[in-house]
Amino acid sequence: MKHLDVLPLALAACLAIASAPVHAQATPAAGNAACPALLQQRFDRLQDEKPQSLCQYSGKVVLVVNTASFCGFTKQYEGLEALYAKYQSQGLVVLGFPSNDFSQETGSNQAIAEFCENTFGVKFPMFTKSAVAGREANPLFRQLAERTGERPRWNFHKYLIGRDGQTVQSYPSGVDPKNPKFVKDIEKFLSAKS
Repeated sequence: MKHLDVLPLALAACLAIASAPVHAQATPAAGNAACPALLQQRFDRLQDEKPQSLCQYSGKVVLVVNTASFCGFTKQYEGLEALYAKYQSQGLVVLGFPSNDFSQETGSNQAIAEFCENTFGVKFPMFTKSAVAGREANPLFRQLAERTGERPRWNFHKYLIGRDGQTVQSYPSGVDPKNPKFVKDIEKFLSAKS
């Protein structure tokens, strides 16, 4: 009879535990704790098609450019590489995204990589060919277009992303990497705290 007396108490204790609030701890995904949403993406590197996380550029000023090998603006590779070489130690990274959206990048990823390296000595990170405009645009370019209200209308459109991963400015293709106002904007972004 003593065992039956304990049953209601045990049942009450179980119900109390089951109805108590649960305090779960959110565990951030590895490497994403400080990575802004805009950079939480992966793309294959142009040279070897190995996946790369853009989170590795968190806290840097990121210049994103859609590129093409057979365009009137292709010579901008030279200026982009010069910017990268000059400001890399201060936190600038240039990211190139080849695209055939405007019918001026018809080669394979390997051919594009060889062209960039052999013709312009490009050392800044480049990614495999992808769409940058329209419904087929890769996720990064879709988000950049949404944030700025401007999508690439031609090759060598530029987006400058602040160290905070939130501030974004857009520049049309005709803005040369050597343009003094453009360089001044880069320097302003570099001097801002994240």
